[in-house]
Amino acid sequence: MESLRRLLTFLSILLILLADLASAAQPIKSTRDVGHRVRNIVLVHGAWADGSGWKGVYNILVKDGYHVTIVQEPLTSFDQDVAATRRALAQQNGPCILVAHSYGGSVITEAGMDATVAGLVYVAAHMPDVGESEALDGKRFPSDLSKSTAIRKTADGFDYLDPVQFREYFAADLTTEQAAFEAHSQVLIADANFKSVITAPAWRSKPSWMVVAAKDRTINPELERWYAARAKSRKVEVEGASHSVYVSHPKEVATVIEEAATASQK
Repeated sequence: MESLRRLLTFLSILLILLADLASAAQPIKSTRDVGHRVRNIVLVHGAWADGSGWKGVYNILVKDGYHVTIVQEPLTSFDQDVAATRRALAQQNGPCILVAHSYGGSVITEAGMDATVAGLVYVAAHMPDVGESEALDGKRFPSDLSKSTAIRKTADGFDYLDPVQFREYFAADLTTEQAAFEAHSQVLIADANFKSVITAPAWRSKPSWMVVAAKDRTINPELERWYAARAKSRKVEVEGASHSVYVSHPKEVATVIEEAATASQK
């Protein structure tokens, strides 16, 4: 009888140890992984910039388990920028959230009809409707930049921002050194790109989010709010943020993108 009791005690202890080992072998899931979410994020830059400005946002998203692709638009024509974005979308292994800053908003409005796109996030960005261009929409609520002398043109039809005035209108909440680097590494954009007309606005049929940079001087914040209201977008305001909100406030921008990824299940 004593031997049987000892055997039963041993078996009970063994079962408890095996259960603990099985539990330990299970992957620990972050609260961010609760429920389903879109895993792919495609980031599109705007005028006078390149994809490197997304680095802060990229780092957060990758740390949180997302697959992130950054589009490098040539800015030489609107059609080529849309094509570059569609090329990146074709590389995704599932649905994605398509994100853009500034002029890039026009690009994703056109490219976002792609079947892989589950949702759109506009970061201090333009959001034109069919038959509209950002140059036309900008007249609804003129920006400080549009009233300034900061926009310069080259002989062959490309626009750039006067490096001396770059920080004032584009990156007021970045350090002097960081803004100076961006001013002297800016990518010139074909002036005709701003006048390109949208043919099929993706936000008409897909969920959208708008990050409003409350101190934006490149795009009037009132225009960003107007875009969001028209599209019935989920609107998030970042107080004190300049047009470079995606650089200066990467955490806030990444949070909106992750919200879109969770909400835009496909």
